[in-house]
Order: sequence, then C-alpha cells, then structure tokens
Amino acid sequence: MMDFQYGWLLNMICYLPLAGALLMMAFINKENSTGIKTWATLVAGLDFVISIPLWFLYKPDGVEFQFATQFDWIPSVGVQYIFGVDGFSVLLILLTTLLGFIAVYSSFTAITERKKEYYISLLLLQTGMLGVFCSLDFILFYVFWEVMLVPMYFLIGVWGGPRRLYAAIKFFLYTLVGSVLMLVGILTLYFYNASGLAAIGLQGLGNVPTFSITHLYTIAPLIPSEVQFWVFLAFFVGFAIKVPMFPFHTWLPDAHVEAPTAASVILAAVLLKMGTYGFVRLSLPLLPEATVKAVGWIGVLAIIAIIYGALVAMAQKDMKKLVAYSSVSHMGFIMLGLFALNEPGLRGAILQMLNHGVSTGALFLLVGIVYERRHNRMIAEYGGLAKVMPIYATFFLVITMSSIGLPTLNGFIGEFLILIGAYNHSWVWALFAASGIVLGAAYMLWLYQRVFFGELTNEKNKDLADLNRREQWTLIPLIAIAFWIGLYPKPFLDRMAPTVDRVLERVAVAMPEAESAAGRVAELAVAPGEPAAGEHGE
Repeated sequence: MMDFQYGWLLNMICYLPLAGALLMMAFINKENSTGIKTWATLVAGLDFVISIPLWFLYKPDGVEFQFATQFDWIPSVGVQYIFGVDGFSVLLILLTTLLGFIAVYSSFTAITERKKEYYISLLLLQTGMLGVFCSLDFILFYVFWEVMLVPMYFLIGVWGGPRRLYAAIKFFLYTLVGSVLMLVGILTLYFYNASGLAAIGLQGLGNVPTFSITHLYTIAPLIPSEVQFWVFLAFFVGFAIKVPMFPFHTWLPDAHVEAPTAASVILAAVLLKMGTYGFVRLSLPLLPEATVKAVGWIGVLAIIAIIYGALVAMAQKDMKKLVAYSSVSHMGFIMLGLFALNEPGLRGAILQMLNHGVSTGALFLLVGIVYERRHNRMIAEYGGLAKVMPIYATFFLVITMSSIGLPTLNGFIGEFLILIGAYNHSWVWALFAASGIVLGAAYMLWLYQRVFFGELTNEKNKDLADLNRREQWTLIPLIAIAFWIGLYPKPFLDRMAPTVDRVLERVAVAMPEAESAAGRVAELAVAPGEPAAGEHGE
C-alpha cells in the first residue's frame, strides 16, 4: 500500500541538487569562486531544510510507503516511475541531505582547482544517492544506482591524491561488475514474472509484467527455490561490493585514501549504506528462502570482515587508511545484525547504518582538517596535538567515543542491539562480534593516544591553528546527533519498525523449511566441532 499525500516532496528533495547543478553550469562563471561556493552551499542547505518535514510527516503507524508518486514511464515493458519511502528510507534520506550539505560546506578551502566542476559533481552525486533511496521500481532504482557512479568517479579521479586514477578506475570497475550482476538478477525476476506467473494473473500493467518492487513483494512466496538462489547470488555480489563485504572490500581503502575529504565523507556515510539498503529493501523481503539458506555463510563472511578489518586498521600508519579499514569492520558488524534475522538484530543493524554514517563521516572530516594544515596523514608525524589544538582534540575525542560505542553515544545503542540479535541466533556470532568491538576500541584509542598525547616534538605542529568557526559547524550537527541517538533512540527505532516488521514477516515464511539447514552450515563454518548453539530466527 502507498500513500500519495505530499508526493511532490520527494521529487523536490531528489531533483533540487540536479537543478542547482544545471543552473550553476549555465549561469555562474567558473572564475567566480565565491559565487560557486555560495550557490552550492545554498542549494545543499536548502535540500536539507526541505527534507526535514519528512521526519515529522512520516507516520510509522500509517501505510507502508508514503509520499508516493506513480505513473507509467515506459509502459510497453512495464517500467514505471514510482517514488515512495518507508521509515528506513526517510532516515537515510535525512542522513544524505545533511552529509551532502556538510560535504559542500567543508570544501571551501580544501578545493583550489576546477571548483565549478567539483561542486557540480557533488550536487549530481546527491541526486543519484537520493534517487536510490526513493525508487520503488527496479529500473528506476538501477538508473539512479548507475548515475551515482559517474560523479564519484570524477571526484576521486580529478581531485584525489597521487594515485587517484588507479583508485577511481578500481572503484568504478568493481562497482560496475556488481551493477551488471544486479541487473541480471532484476531481469530474471522480470522474465519469471512474465512467464511463470502469467497463468495466475499476477502481471503488473494490464498484460505486461512490471518492474515494481512493491508488486514483486506480492509474488515473492511463489518464486521457486532455484530461481531465488541465483537471483540472490546476483544481488549479493552487487550489494556486497558496495557494502563492502570481505573479500570484495579491496577497492575501499584505495578510494578513501585518494579521495578528497568531502568525497570520503559521502563514500563512508552514504554510499556504503546503499549496499546494506539493497539487502534490506530487496534481497531479504523478495528472496526469503534463499536468504535463510545463506545465513550461515554470510555470517562467516561478516565475522571475517569484523576481525580482519579491525586487525588491519590497527596496523595502519596512515590515519585515513585506518579509518577506511575500520569501515570494513563496522560494515561487517551491520551485516551480522541484518542476517541474524530477528528483531533486535535488524533494528540494531539499521540504526548502526546511521551511526556509522555520523561517526565515520565525522572522522574523515577530522582527518581532512589536519591534512589541510600539514598535508600529511602519517600518525608518526604527530603527537601532543592536544596542546596546540585543544578544540580539535575535544571534537576528535567525542567522535572516537562514538565510534567505539561508549554509552550515552550513538554507537552503543546500535552495537548493543546487534549483539542481542547475534546472541539470539548463535552465541558464537555474539562472541566474535564482541571481540570486534574490543579490537575497535583498541585501534581507535591507540590512534588518539599517538596523535594527541605525549610531547609535541615535531616543529611543524607547534603553530597549527585550532578549528575555525566553519570547521566547528561542520562537526557540531554530527556530535549533536550522536548524543541524541545515544540518549533517546526511540524516535529512530519507531520509524524503522514497519521495515523491520515487513522483513521479518517475509523471512518467517521460509524459516521452518530452511532453518535447520542454515544452522548446520553456520555450525560447520563458524565453529567446527562445536555442538549446535542458539536457536535460529527470533
């Protein structure tokens, strides 16, 4: 069911950055540096302001998808333009518009060349990401998914570091391979809908099959196991690359290290969530039987990512690369919560998507700030920074505590719920997840100790300027959200409830048939020789 009230709002939020980019391209001279920055900031800020009513207008107890728009786009093949959001989408849209504004505002002094093209790329990227979270038609979803790749490729390849072309091409090729496989899965569902279900009258537009995601939800229980398996595998590769899950993660550190600060913020805070969003929106509810059967081996990959990402992060000498590998570990934690397939695990995973966007986005901003001053990210180059940059040290400490899950901050709530969900599935999962939390605290606290404490021995650091007002205002909203979620997470949990309920209802249908098989896979893969532990499901 869909509610079409305020349907114009989503379209305005999605296409305002595109309109702003086109107007900048047409009317603002590339030599007008002040005008370019001011216009881009106004457009990104207005987009965030316009998105705020979604928080208040969304009704958690209303119909599933709200603010909807629907009309035929390519009716001859069943493609429709369908926009609509549930509470999960609303949270990610608000995260995207906020981080998009912060990314633009944080770039004022970081970008000195091709400013017009840079800000146009940021605004186009914003439209691509928002379109993914709004789309309820597979082809529309795929179009926005692909559109988003191009501006990010240029942001890394043009304004990145010394190895920017290598990192940009690697990012593009990895993601493109996943996108092609995802398209194969989409077409498989479409043609199965066309041939296998024609006899029972479940086509979408007259006698033409449809790409509507909500329509395909209705036929999901009728899709045979073998079809579900191959489609799930195609979707898995596409989404796992974007997450990124082990062993599809190798593009991420290169992209993060070479990308400009704003691109790293968007990449960590939003683009990685598109992978987990795909699992929640598509794989789990559309392919429940394949999902349940895949729980064991996906759990193993998630646990490997948690431990491996944390250990590699601990070994890094570059601050930015350390934060990049921490994302591999954190995203593995989110995947573990998703595939626990129970309420606390799913709630914790969705909340942790927001938490990771806030805390890791802020960490990349903080690393970028000191890099602007020193043009050096090596940990060994620092030490004793708290003496010359006390405000910077304070902000960095709060975000560090958020990242490692200190109570009263956002990370604690998400990790706590995921641990409960993991334990409800298997105590082995919970044990490995808890060890990842310990390792996360170790590498983040060790980083903070080496950079901010001790003697200020490097002469180049003695005259570093502390945070200016603009830099503080890029971080203050993220710190405020970290405390808000940590102290009062209920509004966020309430809004995601319809999504969690939908996923659990659909996978519950497949649980009785596939639960024992998934349990044996998890037992053999995670803990050989151990007796079966924990019940699967809720």
